[in-house]
Amino acid sequence: MAKEAVCVTGANGFIGSWLVRTLLESGYTSIHASIFPGSDPTHLLQLDNSNSNHIHVFEADVLDFDAVCKAVEGCSGVFHVASPCSLEDPKDPENDLLRPAVQGTLNVLQAAKRFNVRRVVLTSSISALVPNPTWPPNKVFDESSWTHLDYCKARHKWYPVSKTLAEKAAWEFAQKHGNGNGIDVVAIHPATCLGPLLQPALNASCAVLLNLLQGSKDSQEYHWLGAVHVKDVAKAQLLLFETPSASGRYLCTNGIYQFSDFAHKVSTLFPHYPVHRFNGETQPGLKACQDAAKRLIDLGLVFTPVEDAIRDTVESLKAKGFLS
Repeated sequence: MAKEAVCVTGANGFIGSWLVRTLLESGYTSIHASIFPGSDPTHLLQLDNSNSNHIHVFEADVLDFDAVCKAVEGCSGVFHVASPCSLEDPKDPENDLLRPAVQGTLNVLQAAKRFNVRRVVLTSSISALVPNPTWPPNKVFDESSWTHLDYCKARHKWYPVSKTLAEKAAWEFAQKHGNGNGIDVVAIHPATCLGPLLQPALNASCAVLLNLLQGSKDSQEYHWLGAVHVKDVAKAQLLLFETPSASGRYLCTNGIYQFSDFAHKVSTLFPHYPVHRFNGETQPGLKACQDAAKRLIDLGLVFTPVEDAIRDTVESLKAKGFLS
């Protein structure tokens, strides 16, 4: 049976590229790859060995509703991955991060509703779960946590604010237009994504590992729960699209643990790099948990060992010239 046509926004980014690859490998033959105008889709088209007609590239700024509609039209599923995330702090948080994240998400949902899309899989982030200083100490973080907006705003942590506001807007939209009115939303919350870079540019999550290998002392205090292989995120996105009973929020991480533990793993695997040894807890009070992504595990997702994700990333960073 032929697979439905699907749209991927942010298709040429780190997660988006892996999702397109996973869709191709899973037999999807009509993928609307929505990319930021002027950005390069070459590596996506190279993924499609069998038939260059499987990927249809649409240039669409998510703030341009008409362009988003063109990308979404004819699709039964939408994977909304696009959301601004830069390596530098934004000069203008409202226009650089918040508006594209929130209004961009609403435009995608509005387009999905217009064209009777069956399900939208929203790529949120652990940044919509943490930081949350009101979370009870020694309770394992789960999908019921929401990032504390005032806490982030006071510290100028604008990325978590953008992801949280975008997701809240999505649930409000789904509630208003759901219940048979034609919009079904499921959200996935990846932790720090690692793995081979299919895209030419360095992405923010792989930069966390790169910086660590280069001696960074940043403890990732505000942005850390754990790590996950990007191929597992792509598999999980597809699983959530294809599982009718899936609903709500899904944390996607291979365990929860301190960033200091992650740094120790990296240092053990790559002892010749100047990885900083952190003393004590980098995330005070964060309770460790191996099966934190229980909701996804219960759907059948098997996580790649973190050590493999680290190795794959390092190999890719070297191959692309980011790491010597």
